[in-house]
Amino acid sequence: MFRSLQSTPPLSFFNRLRPAVACVLFCLAGLSATPASAFCGFYVAKADSDLYNRASKVVIVRDGDRTVLTMSNDYEGDPEEFAMVIPVPTLIGRDQIHVGDRAVIDHLDAYTAPRLVEYHDDDPCQSRRRYFADTVMEMGAAPQSAARQLRAESLGVSIEASYTVGEYDIVLLSAQESQGLETWLREEGYRLPDGAAPVLGSYLKQGMRFFVAKVNLDAQARLGYTDLRPLQIAFESPKFMLPVRLGTVNADGPQELFVWILTRTGRVEASNYRTVRLPSNVEIPEIVEKDFGAFYRQLFAHQAEKEKRRAVFLEYAWDMAWCDPCAADPLTPDELRRLGVFWLDEPGPGRRFVPQQPAQDVFVTRLHMSYTASSFPEDLVFQETKDRSNFQGRYILRRPFSGDAGRCSEGRQYLEEVAERQEQEAQRLANLTGRPLKEIRREMALGEKPEPKPWWQRLWRDS
Repeated sequence: MFRSLQSTPPLSFFNRLRPAVACVLFCLAGLSATPASAFCGFYVAKADSDLYNRASKVVIVRDGDRTVLTMSNDYEGDPEEFAMVIPVPTLIGRDQIHVGDRAVIDHLDAYTAPRLVEYHDDDPCQSRRRYFADTVMEMGAAPQSAARQLRAESLGVSIEASYTVGEYDIVLLSAQESQGLETWLREEGYRLPDGAAPVLGSYLKQGMRFFVAKVNLDAQARLGYTDLRPLQIAFESPKFMLPVRLGTVNADGPQELFVWILTRTGRVEASNYRTVRLPSNVEIPEIVEKDFGAFYRQLFAHQAEKEKRRAVFLEYAWDMAWCDPCAADPLTPDELRRLGVFWLDEPGPGRRFVPQQPAQDVFVTRLHMSYTASSFPEDLVFQETKDRSNFQGRYILRRPFSGDAGRCSEGRQYLEEVAERQEQEAQRLANLTGRPLKEIRREMALGEKPEPKPWWQRLWRDS
């Protein structure tokens, strides 16, 4: 979604990078001179965003016009070469910028991840019942030279503020036109990809500013961090959107984006793209357990291709107060505050804050998309709904009874049902992932099934 570049980039350098900050992020070269128990089944596995090598992660906390944006930097490379440019809708002060904790994002990811669960069939010669169980479930101003300021002004670029926050040097820019902004960024050591200027210009026409961040190596060494921590910004704007177009300018393939949105009202969806629920609550073959991650990647890729990469997929929507099942515990109030959920301590009718209890007023939506510049020509625009119905990506294994089922007539009937069920699971897996049905049958050791004859041959078979 966002791309990091060097001034003179060797190809091997690009191969070392994993660009993964929000697709709001356009990473340029930073080369300046310097619990419920109602669920029936065992939780088996989850498919979190770590399955994707090039996935950007953004957490948005939204209430009214107030927004807190957390951007996780999954960057591999020399920190000196890291920087990013983020279009933002308003001027942001130093106290509106914070450095967050990646572990909280990882917890949110695990909590909302699509999951694999299993049922076990009981002895069909005894009562036909299943066993149900839930086992799862530092801020200082950065110096700024007068010559740098004058040069920016001559190009129509205004350096509205500059800060050091944690291990990041941050500059807030506005500009009169894209050519001057592009020139200033290049002179500051940033290498813009071809085609960036028109996109920069479109943001300028919307009156947006640019949040530019790069690593302060001295501050990073002093703080003792080796990984880049997430950046957080808090602001007020009626715009509920995520700029994604800059991240596709120099992309060499589809971009993967995960967005978690935390609100007080309910599920969030895209207003300018289709929001599609992924297939869920379906029974799939036992062979999937060997590599649930591979299955889920295939499923998502196939569904994205069916939608021509023009859809936003819903993977999870749930009240944060509970989960069913829980692949991870719900986030604590402290973790939610660290993500920017600012209303937990606010007074309200009948509200009583209990620190040890899960949040009662936070609804989380997890969206996932795979897109290109042509399939997502517009930035993502979101809308809140009042729909608080629950949804999760959930896939089910049904384990056949492993004992001697043939010792009774009910058991022999059960074995026939299992054979039919496994054939249906094979067909379902083929439809979900696009894998060849013959290949799946062979892996399941089902054997080949004869192709059904045309209906007219069955009609006149005695003539």
